[in-house]
Amino acid sequence: QVQLVESGGGLVQAGGSLRLSCAASRSIFSTGYAGWYRQAPGKQRDLVATVTSGGNINYADSVKGRFSISRDNAKNTVYLQMNNLKPEDTAVYYCNAYYGQRNYWGQGTQVTVSS
Repeated sequence: QVQLVESGGGLVQAGGSLRLSCAASRSIFSTGYAGWYRQAPGKQRDLVATVTSGGNINYADSVKGRFSISRDNAKNTVYLQMNNLKPEDTAVYYCNAYYGQRNYWGQGTQVTVSS
């Protein structure tokens, strides 16, 4: 069993920055897949960014050039650096990991961007 705990969300003005963290209860990111997703009110959960164990990274078009995903295997943590935030980035952000043929989700952290 793996627990994922997100942190770092909050309220920020447009143009500001936040860094989200996702800490895993076990060492999984060096061999598994990790990603960040977000869900705005009344909308489906969408992919934001993913990173594979081999270091391949993928971003949603809407965040390319503004967001950056990274991981620290020694700390069992994945990060999402978010710069130049826009009101449309407002959502609950979820950490996701696929490890041992199972899919895991964190509880989510709220990001609110004011205009």
